[in-house]
Amino acid sequence: MREETQSSATRRDELLAIAAGLFAEKGFKNTTVRDIADAAGILSGSLYHHFDSKESMVDEILRTFQEELFGQYDEILASDLDPLAQLERAVVASFEAIDKHRDEVAIFQNEAAYLLTFDRFAYLADRNQQSREVWLTLLQNGIDAGVLRDDLDLELTYRFIRDTVWVAVSWYRPGGRRTHTEIARQYLSILLEGIHR
Repeated sequence: MREETQSSATRRDELLAIAAGLFAEKGFKNTTVRDIADAAGILSGSLYHHFDSKESMVDEILRTFQEELFGQYDEILASDLDPLAQLERAVVASFEAIDKHRDEVAIFQNEAAYLLTFDRFAYLADRNQQSREVWLTLLQNGIDAGVLRDDLDLELTYRFIRDTVWVAVSWYRPGGRRTHTEIARQYLSILLEGIHR
């Protein structure tokens, strides 16, 4: 019985990975249950043995990914690292998320606005707000500690970091010329030191 449960859980994870790839590539609206079933080599009806809808699938995909990501952000904020090191660690963790969860990040970036039209995805707005608070806290801590300029527009700086980091999902490919850590370090160099000589 236990083996059967593990096998079922493994199959469920495989189906979620297939769905995540399709949602990221084709878009949530354009991906049908049949597309997912075909890619998995099963009948559409068999998919309903594991999930009641594609909405349930994307919900599980996003919740699991975000719980992990925000758990990391919470650990960073609670750590004994100095404010600059915390900011650096958050940028690196974000690139690690793009590397490890590329499909999930792409789904969130591309589909959040549409998914927010459904009540069950209201938590995505909460996650957006939580993300904003994480970055504003990191930046404010850096200013308070005297390691970041005190004339920064916090909202603008947060938006700059958010947009420049997360848009990387559109071009970054694991196994490319640079690792996600190298890219994160280059971003941090540009962010913290600028591009002037």
